[in-house]
Amino acid sequence: MRIRVLKDGPYLVEGSVPLYEEVIVTDENGHTREFVERREFPLKERYLLCRCGASKNKPYCDGTHLEVGFDGTETASTKPYIERATVFRAGDLELTDVPELCDHSRFCLRAGGIRELLRKGDRESIQIAIEEAMICPSGRLVLWDRRTGKPYERDYEKSIVVVHDKQKKCEGPLWVRGGIKIESADGKEYEARNRVTLCRCGLSENKPFCDGSHWMSAEEKLEFKKKWGIE
Repeated sequence: MRIRVLKDGPYLVEGSVPLYEEVIVTDENGHTREFVERREFPLKERYLLCRCGASKNKPYCDGTHLEVGFDGTETASTKPYIERATVFRAGDLELTDVPELCDHSRFCLRAGGIRELLRKGDRESIQIAIEEAMICPSGRLVLWDRRTGKPYERDYEKSIVVVHDKQKKCEGPLWVRGGIKIESADGKEYEARNRVTLCRCGLSENKPFCDGSHWMSAEEKLEFKKKWGIE
């Protein structure tokens, strides 16, 4: 199973990768909480997924990128996640964080936010923090057990999810799960990880990965970059 980023074009998915559509759902307080499956697409050995955001046959590519002059230049780092991560320690837990990977699905904000939960350190807070880290679709946040050195991760099948953000009333990224290989347009490989999110609106400044541009304004993105020191 492999995803190839085509130059100024779509994602070529090979190897009969299952494709689903899922919706982000919120709790009674309006915090994003979980994904609910909406449908499963027919399984295909090879298929093309839209990357420019303009296809009239989403999530599949229909060639519109050629008409709109889509610039799909990749700017994301190919360095391993752990080499770029900042570390937040709390007791027997360690949170690693690479802010530029954030897809802004907002799962880490529930109950005061993941860092505040780790600071509290009681059993209930720790359990919520673990849930938030494991559901972070972009893999920006990973929570580790310092005693074993192992991360808290869900056991995802190799699959791709077309995300719909009901709260923001927009289409979200492509959620790639289970460690599928992703190859850049120039043949380099990005680190295969259990969860990453790929841009499908065409506006990300961290292509091919999502940076929240599908719903964030320029001002919101600038504020986020300043907060986390992203250049």
